[in-house]
Amino acid sequence: MKIYTKTGDKGETGLIGGRRVSKADPRIVAYGAVDELNSSLGMAICMLRTEKVFPDLIDVFTKVQNDLFIVGSDLADPDYPESKHNSPRTTEGMAFALEPIMDKYEEELPPITFFILPGGNTQASMLHICRGVARRAETAVVLLSKVQPVNPAIVVYLNRLSDMIFVAARLANKRLGLPDVEWQK
Repeated sequence: MKIYTKTGDKGETGLIGGRRVSKADPRIVAYGAVDELNSSLGMAICMLRTEKVFPDLIDVFTKVQNDLFIVGSDLADPDYPESKHNSPRTTEGMAFALEPIMDKYEEELPPITFFILPGGNTQASMLHICRGVARRAETAVVLLSKVQPVNPAIVVYLNRLSDMIFVAARLANKRLGLPDVEWQK
């Protein structure tokens, strides 16, 4: 089977259930942003693998990547709250599962006493990029929710995830012996 179908050559794509919509539809923009976040996290995982101090972060972000497939599928099925197609749905439990991970990692970190610039080592910098992509994905989903039905658990998950990625970026600097980069007024 060939990867190209040519069905999108006129600027349309299919949602779960077969309905065709513009590739500029807010739903497509939203799950495209989630896909970009997933790809960015894939790159972050590759960078984390270059050091031996990040096996736990690699495991966490691999789980997150799998969760993001659920988020993308949820967004691609326009029949929220009832799916006629057995699409997996994002749950609030997915967001809540990130909280104890953040709490554990924050125990390793000094309290924040200044605004932190994105940066430090390569791994932390990539995680800060992922955090920005997560915020953009969250914004796209919120915009979508203003015009079409959306599972509200998606917004909660993306909001919590961006917080966790921020904590992970700080942790990456700490574990490699670098301080957070302080914003200078």
